[in-house]
Amino acid sequence: MPYRFCLTRPHSVPLPLALAWYQPTAWLATWFGVGLLRPAAGTFGSLAAIPFALVLVWVGGTDWLLAAAAALFIIGWWSSARFAEVSGQGDPSSVVIDEVAGQWLVLALVPVTPLAWLLGFLFFRIFDITKPFPIGWCDRNLPGGLGIMADDLLAALMGLAVVRGILWLIY
Repeated sequence: MPYRFCLTRPHSVPLPLALAWYQPTAWLATWFGVGLLRPAAGTFGSLAAIPFALVLVWVGGTDWLLAAAAALFIIGWWSSARFAEVSGQGDPSSVVIDEVAGQWLVLALVPVTPLAWLLGFLFFRIFDITKPFPIGWCDRNLPGGLGIMADDLLAALMGLAVVRGILWLIY
């Protein structure tokens, strides 16, 4: 079936009408458009976080990545709140800046090895998708940008604990 020229492509969703692609809210909240991909926008967001994390670690070490994760949490709080407000959804699936901040947090606190980063990615995604307590509680009960960001922060901390435990057992 032919597609007319529009902002959407197969396997993507459009931005809310009140947001244009050039607005910082849109490109930050969707992590440069990655959040518009379907299916599994959150997984794409976590994957898109990894190249940025590698550059941050290469340039300034894991301290820079940890600082960037903290800064991105604050920026994400603002941008995701604005995106949710404009879209009229509590936690729009297109918002993936929360996954990026959470993924960076995990990667900043594990060794910079392929195994540790793979485990960090996998366990962060497992906890972010399944949302065990208290992650699910935050997701359902905290309002706006704080709720969008906090559940991924907790998923990162839980994933980090599991990864550190596995690495401790292995080494």
